[in-house]
Amino acid sequence: MLNQSFSRRNLFTAAATTGAAVSLLHRSDLFAAEPPKIDFSKLSPAESLVKLFEGNKRFVAGEIRAPRRDIERLREVAPTQKPFAAILGCADSRVPVEIVFDQGFGDLFVTRIAGNVASTENIASLEFGTEILGAKVILVLGHTNCGAVVATASARAVPGQISALYQLIRPAIRSAKGDVVKAIYENVKLQVQTLSEASPVLAERIAKGQLVMAGGVFDLETGIVHPVELPGVST
Repeated sequence: MLNQSFSRRNLFTAAATTGAAVSLLHRSDLFAAEPPKIDFSKLSPAESLVKLFEGNKRFVAGEIRAPRRDIERLREVAPTQKPFAAILGCADSRVPVEIVFDQGFGDLFVTRIAGNVASTENIASLEFGTEILGAKVILVLGHTNCGAVVATASARAVPGQISALYQLIRPAIRSAKGDVVKAIYENVKLQVQTLSEASPVLAERIAKGQLVMAGGVFDLETGIVHPVELPGVST
């Protein structure tokens, strides 16, 4: 477990890098004519984050390329995978990550759980996706009308083990003072912070400039992934 000051310093660094990367999103020329065999391993963490959001811009504009989704691509990545980004997303059926970001086989390392919470198992998966597979971005992806956040805010009794998610989301509800719409954004920030503080593996990669963490909220009405402002970043 990292000490708190070190973890927060790394979160600040990650947030600052994220802000710089997101500021590049207005460059319409970046990746506009992406070659089919682009070498993702040569992208910097900031460029990798931009690549994600560029894919979402294509999705929203109806200019989907659906790249690297054929059987040839599947055979190409069958022996090994080298995703350029990792996603901690919600399990919601309305948020198919590769489609939202217009990516294909082998591009994204995705772990999904209701409420996009940084549970122990998801943290371990993201460590694997970055340390072993080499992903240069971790994006925590929330979405509007998130059932897990709504359920946590209502605090109603639920069957089975569903309420196990509440403890991981409740701090975001408190931070948002019960405003569910705001809590969805606060939950993304909370999970980014948890990742930064709970994983020495991720913190080390951030400190070395090998990894950037970011947050986004997918709008179910528009399809837009809105970047989430992280601590230490002004918009």
